[in-house]
Amino acid sequence: MPKQITLDGWLVSHFAVLLKKASSHVTKTKTPLVLYRNTLEEEEEAYQETVCTITDGYVVVQVITSGGGVVPSFQQQFVFTLDEFPNWLMRKSKDLFLQCVDLLEEQFS
Repeated sequence: MPKQITLDGWLVSHFAVLLKKASSHVTKTKTPLVLYRNTLEEEEEAYQETVCTITDGYVVVQVITSGGGVVPSFQQQFVFTLDEFPNWLMRKSKDLFLQCVDLLEEQFS
């Protein structure tokens, strides 16, 4: 009996392949690639944002507070392997997941 795969399962696998291509590119260029930036909170001139980058073999998600009189600081930092990140992002936000897939398809397909 042939193995069946769901659309979500295929998307996660496809995204993992794209992440590996992007990571390989980052290794060659030695420049991290920003997958997404989201502003979470803005108050006067200060803001809190999430920045997600691909590095050499890992995806790093950081919550950063900065601006105005606030000294830039990291509130949270998550480090994922290229295989862990697609499932985590799919659970977190399907819209953000699809946005990242589109970005990587444009650059690496």
